[in-house]
Amino acid sequence: MIESPLFTAVTRNVRVSVRAFYLEDQSRPEESHFVWAYRVSIENQGQVTVQLLKRSWQITDAMGRMQQVHGPGVVGEQPVLEPGESFEYTSGTPLATPSGFMRGTYHMVEHDSGEAFDVAIPAFSLDCPHQGGALH
Repeated sequence: MIESPLFTAVTRNVRVSVRAFYLEDQSRPEESHFVWAYRVSIENQGQVTVQLLKRSWQITDAMGRMQQVHGPGVVGEQPVLEPGESFEYTSGTPLATPSGFMRGTYHMVEHDSGEAFDVAIPAFSLDCPHQGGALH
């Protein structure tokens, strides 16, 4: 497992940090099957309680093929974050190419007001360490 850089974005006092890891033991390059895990930290840096309700991802491979993923919560949870709290989880994705990138949005709501808002998940690269240099 080889660690990539940390990518971070802040939207409305919610900080999202992502780091991807190439999973060599689960990848089969000879079959065009490359697998990454990514660890996400979501931190409420604001003064109001927020809840993550849904997620939307765009996963793009090196050929420009894009896959959209939408669903409730993350890893089966819809975490509520009080001011100063954070939530971390790990997930993963396969690609048919040795590189690509992901970006997305968390659809959240302020607990007290019920106001819905979107939080950016920063774009982060997925690069196989055995290919000739990162493409993204």
